[in-house]
Amino acid sequence: MAKIAPRRKPTHREPPAAAGRPIWSGSLRLALVTVQVQLFSAIKTGARLSFHQIDQKSGKRIRYEKVAPGVGAVDAKRIAKGYEVSKGQYVLLTDEELDSVKIEARRTIDLVQFVDHCEIDPIYFDRPYYVLPDGDLAEEGYTVLRDALRHSGKMGLGQFVMRGREYVAALKPCGDGLMLETLRFADEVRSAAPLFADIGDEKTDPELLDLAQELIKRKSGQFNIDTFHDHYTESLRDLIESKAKTGKPISVEENEPDQGGSNVIDLVGALKRSLAEKTAAKAAPANDPAPKPKTKPVRKTAPARRRAS
Repeated sequence: MAKIAPRRKPTHREPPAAAGRPIWSGSLRLALVTVQVQLFSAIKTGARLSFHQIDQKSGKRIRYEKVAPGVGAVDAKRIAKGYEVSKGQYVLLTDEELDSVKIEARRTIDLVQFVDHCEIDPIYFDRPYYVLPDGDLAEEGYTVLRDALRHSGKMGLGQFVMRGREYVAALKPCGDGLMLETLRFADEVRSAAPLFADIGDEKTDPELLDLAQELIKRKSGQFNIDTFHDHYTESLRDLIESKAKTGKPISVEENEPDQGGSNVIDLVGALKRSLAEKTAAKAAPANDPAPKPKTKPVRKTAPARRRAS
């Protein structure tokens, strides 16, 4: 009697350390085939340099606070989201109201349509993600789906929910794996026709057209992104490294801003307080029987003592 092999328990293989944490996890579904996958961002956020603003006198980071004109800093609990329906008129929405229209977080991407790569205008592509199989048992279905897409030359389309928003997804082969790109919806893309309406449609001079085509032919080649460089960022890095070696860096305090009060000056309020203090100072001699030394009230009380003697 043949022995029945024990059922293999699902294993959850850890993604490569370079991948970081997955942005989304769920499943790809094609008819009755379901593949568990994880999404990882395909874009590095720190590739380009960014700067902080520093107060050169105090050596402290410049912080930003949420302020209202004439009020100053506003507590986060008092802040509501508003949508401008007409000039100066807003509809305020509470967190509860916004939660009521949130889409249910479906963890499945149903591939409902397949199209050729050239059918989608590049303007619709938004953000790329690497797709990895989630566990050893997902690899077989993953590779079958990858190879089927590769041999057919198609992309799979579907919709899914990530971080409370709904997206259109385009799934396609990428090297040894799969890539998912989110697509913009139709109402997010401006029509080009009105912008190009004033461009003439006269026929191009044949001689100039032949010359342009010849130049394109000579410069044609396989795409290699490594041949292009961000010269500005490279020069900026060199400048920063050079200044760092000369001992120019300064110590900057990274203390968090004081949550107990605001450092933002309300000019109108400050002027009103100044006027109130001056008014109180003028009224003090009449109400204070013991004037402070070296002040005008002291000089005013001296003649009164002479008349009393």
